[in-house]
Amino acid sequence: MKDPAVRSLLIDRAAQMLAARQPVTLRSLVAGTGVSTMAVYTYFGGMDGLWTAMRQEGFTRLAARLAAVAPSEDPVRDLAALGAAYLSNALASPDLYRVMFDAGFELENAEAADDTLHCLVRAVERATATGRFRDDIDPLGLATQSWIIGHGLASLVATGPLPHQALAHGVPLLTALFTSAGDNPEQCRRSVERGWRTPDSDRRFESRFESSGTASTDVSPP
Repeated sequence: MKDPAVRSLLIDRAAQMLAARQPVTLRSLVAGTGVSTMAVYTYFGGMDGLWTAMRQEGFTRLAARLAAVAPSEDPVRDLAALGAAYLSNALASPDLYRVMFDAGFELENAEAADDTLHCLVRAVERATATGRFRDDIDPLGLATQSWIIGHGLASLVATGPLPHQALAHGVPLLTALFTSAGDNPEQCRRSVERGWRTPDSDRRFESRFESSGTASTDVSPP
């Protein structure tokens, strides 16, 4: 019987090795893990299957984070909360996050990756239906712009040079974007702030901001 923990262990280790620019071979991958090289064949069918599984696992974990964001009566808040979930996913697995967008590895299920963007599209459609955004707004276009903001912050903080405090820039960036789509500036800012600081988020992430003496913007997993 296959153990999901072994599969995740091998995926995470391979991602860490790639991030460290270490050669990933059968032997180096399993070294120190307590599993044999046969595990790579058992769980992935070989190294090629491992590369494919790594990208897919990244989107699978992202989808789970996004699905955990419960819709509220405020779709603009929900858009910001989805962005926070995106960031928390990147921060939780930065090495795997790097691999997610490496088009050199095929995806097992490309539609599953597309579904993560469609979560944002549906929230934009709800915001339009409730009158928060203009009727002429393209849901896919606005969702993509929102994703670009989240991806940029995630790349620069989770895998780049900026400190965690830079995540606070998400509030003014999303507020400006959603205001340009027709939302009331003050109402928009309040909604984004509520979404960026999800009430059921992990308090440990918030404490890192508090201990640094910086105003906290909680983007931990919803």
